[in-house]
Amino acid sequence: MNIVFSPCPNDTFIFHALVHGLIPGTPKLDVTYADIDVTNKLAVQKNEFDILKISYAALPWVQSDYALLPCGGALGRGCGPLVLSKDNFSDPSVLSGKRIAVPSERSTAYLLFRLWAAEKVPGGVGEIVVMPFHEIMPAVRDGSVDAGLVIHEARFTYHTYDLSLLTDLGEWWENDTGLPIPLGAIIARRTLDLDALANSIRQSVEYAWKNPDASLEYVMGHAQELSPEVAQAHIDLYVNKFSANLGKDGFAAIEALLGRAAKEGLVPEVDLNALKW
Repeated sequence: MNIVFSPCPNDTFIFHALVHGLIPGTPKLDVTYADIDVTNKLAVQKNEFDILKISYAALPWVQSDYALLPCGGALGRGCGPLVLSKDNFSDPSVLSGKRIAVPSERSTAYLLFRLWAAEKVPGGVGEIVVMPFHEIMPAVRDGSVDAGLVIHEARFTYHTYDLSLLTDLGEWWENDTGLPIPLGAIIARRTLDLDALANSIRQSVEYAWKNPDASLEYVMGHAQELSPEVAQAHIDLYVNKFSANLGKDGFAAIEALLGRAAKEGLVPEVDLNALKW
């Protein structure tokens, strides 16, 4: 069975047990590691992957072929994308007409940014530049873009680039909706045994929690030069109760994000009832 997910600590932590055959009765996984912009694009192409980690914002384009699994993804509170700038701005209107770097045009981060900017940036932003997330902070620091939309461990490391926080989109979303932030989704082909697959992923999450040291070498081997402390902070933030089960609040957050985005014409209409199978 072919799977693609990011090399980020939360994904490698969650899938360690499955990848290494530690969950009895599960098929062998052939793993590809890729940035979220790559996986979002793969999901809408004819590809060989049975299971993919994508942004929730990309879900409307793949729902006919792939089902959303209720575990293994990234939702939470206090873990939203950040908008960073080189100067210490406090007024979002400074982004009007400016050049902004984002990690993917179909990322949840960018979707949240568009919803936020529609309210906060008169006249809208200027050019949007898509680049791998680990290149965004250096680009802002070096002045090749005016601001950057960052995800993942950038929350813990942006100070080292002498950058300033313009806004925390997760905080904005939570204050506006009272719901967690739906970031990354795990999807699988509808032709698979989805119940069995979801159960296997949930067991992998639970194994990771019960045996946190077992995945350390695997996680750090893919952690893109992060320190162990930052990698652990990343895991602590993004691997939470929603990783084991989306639950009522998780599905409500997904429906709120995609429903609002569809109403604004930012994504296709979604069959929200079909999110649950």
